[in-house]
Amino acid sequence: MASTVTTATMTVTVSESITLNGKNQGSTNTLSIPAIANISKRIVNVPASEVPIITMSSAVGSGTFITADALYIRITNLDGDNHVTLTFKSVGNHEFAVKLDKGQSFIYNGDLAGGAAATMDASASALSLALADLVNITAIADTAACDLEVFVACD
Repeated sequence: MASTVTTATMTVTVSESITLNGKNQGSTNTLSIPAIANISKRIVNVPASEVPIITMSSAVGSGTFITADALYIRITNLDGDNHVTLTFKSVGNHEFAVKLDKGQSFIYNGDLAGGAAATMDASASALSLALADLVNITAIADTAACDLEVFVACD
């Protein structure tokens, strides 16, 4: 059976609003990502132990996305009290971690031509840049379980 889903352009708008000394210092930036064919949006309850929230592979599965198709990832901490730590791992087993405080969002942009392939590197010392494929993203809540909204757009 042929798919009846037609691709669409996804619009991402990032906006800051602040007035300092009577002058608007805010900004709005918009990105259009063409040919989005599917999205995944879900709420994930993250305990105070590390759990995978997104996995990349060459085949689709539950919580698993095709590396080259993942063009946009947004993770939002819906908790009102606690932070979570997100860990991003590359195919070369390099990792970087970021703290995502209550109410905050983290956006991981894939390459518009190659998705999450060849988009990250990390090192314990100075980088000799060699971008690798994103393999997975894990999360761990600080002191109590937190809900994360996970949104992934793929071509």
